[in-house]
Amino acid sequence: MADKKCDSGSESDSTEEPVVGNVNKFAVVPPGYNGRPKKGHMIFDACFECGNLGRVDYITEYEYDLFIRPDTCNPRFRVWFNFTVENVKADQRAIFNIVNFSKTKSLYREGMSPLVKSTSRPKWVRIPAKHVYYYRCPDHRKNYVMSFSFCFDKEDDIYQFAYCYPYSYTRLQNYLDNLEKKNMDFFSRELLCLTVQQRRLDMITITNPDNLDPEETKRVVYLTARVHPGETPASYVCQGVIDFLISNHPIAKVLREHIVFKIVPMLNPDGVYLGNYRCSLMGFDLNRHWLEPSPWAHPTLYATKNNLMELDRSDKCVLDFYIDLHAHSTLMNGFMYGNTYEDMERYERQSVFPKLLCANAEDFSLNNTNFNRDAVKAGTGRRTLGGCLDDNSHCYTLEVSFFSYQTSSSSTAMPYTEEGYMKLGRNLARTFLDYYKMTGLISAKPSSSIVPKPGRYNIRDRERANTDPPSDFDERPRNNRLDYHINNTSSYGDTSIRLQFRDRERRY
Repeated sequence: MADKKCDSGSESDSTEEPVVGNVNKFAVVPPGYNGRPKKGHMIFDACFECGNLGRVDYITEYEYDLFIRPDTCNPRFRVWFNFTVENVKADQRAIFNIVNFSKTKSLYREGMSPLVKSTSRPKWVRIPAKHVYYYRCPDHRKNYVMSFSFCFDKEDDIYQFAYCYPYSYTRLQNYLDNLEKKNMDFFSRELLCLTVQQRRLDMITITNPDNLDPEETKRVVYLTARVHPGETPASYVCQGVIDFLISNHPIAKVLREHIVFKIVPMLNPDGVYLGNYRCSLMGFDLNRHWLEPSPWAHPTLYATKNNLMELDRSDKCVLDFYIDLHAHSTLMNGFMYGNTYEDMERYERQSVFPKLLCANAEDFSLNNTNFNRDAVKAGTGRRTLGGCLDDNSHCYTLEVSFFSYQTSSSSTAMPYTEEGYMKLGRNLARTFLDYYKMTGLISAKPSSSIVPKPGRYNIRDRERANTDPPSDFDERPRNNRLDYHINNTSSYGDTSIRLQFRDRERRY
């Protein structure tokens, strides 16, 4: 039971009733009501890609209990939600209680709130934190509950609510298809394997084609993301890396000249598609199975690990980095996990890259960065590959908060946006230049602080001019003001009716 566990981010096995499958255009009507749903009888749906909502209970006209569907074949994990609500009346108000979270500790305590968008306002925004409550609830075995109040202002809209910014398998496939159509000679895409449900495991390679000469020694940076399907910020960070590396930025051109970047953007396509938080279709937490992945149960890990080990064994390849991208549900900022080694020189070497990244990314935290050999992390990509790759390879997990970051110059937490996550990815890519400059592989120019100006940059004569317009990755702060609001503060003025929670103990 949740109240018998220490207050950590660990999962609780407690559930009230089994929740299997997503709701499918489920109309919630008052008890005893017969007939077709009227306007205002909300219709819930999660039967779409990345959707998750397993059950809805009618409590009162204004209040509903919502149950997250557990990961497929694994009831322990209940965090990710993503669902729609329709058939509402204008100015209809409601309280939604998500009652079966599997984690006790959450960023909801720090001001995090659900995301919402609607058909007429397709950009995600956060519900104001003052309308969100996170507390132990005696009606649900003292499990933690997240309640939020909401006003549906347009009756013809379909509203969508989510734990974090969704990033689907289909979105990734469309993104990679569009990159392929550009026919960039420094970009290639290959199929490593198919998943259990026959989805693609893609690997992309970004480098100057001359670096792929089988007789030439190559330096390789290897990135993976979305081994945990609900950690969607990892996909935005990964796309930020890719967008930067294929751009006309002078740093990107220098990096392509010297380094081979291999990126597996989505290690768990089935889990992503199904709307799981942590597991694959078969209920495996893939990031605990790197030691001995099975070709039938963990085919994506099996193919990726084989690819990595093949690179590591090659006399013509120096695998400098393996970085696995994740999102964190209890800490703020971006930060890294690394390994501890008995070899002090190796231990000190791996501390360099996080320090360089901290200098480039204001949202990166060295205080949260940690080097460990925690037994709980055995079987992760970082731990496993840190023990079997060459001693000169650096293996990290890059984490980024589901919610916000604080900078050294401000005590105010800044919520991440999709663009904010991608900016961290761009800064990660830029940091490789600083590292390779420090090791002497790349000359002292250009600097990672360069802001490009219009026009092409010819790094070497052998590089063919790119016909795409130059990308401007100016990292200066921009005005992110939204031109629309869903449930902004004016929606809950003094004249709004007050919703009454039903009689239950609210501790938050």
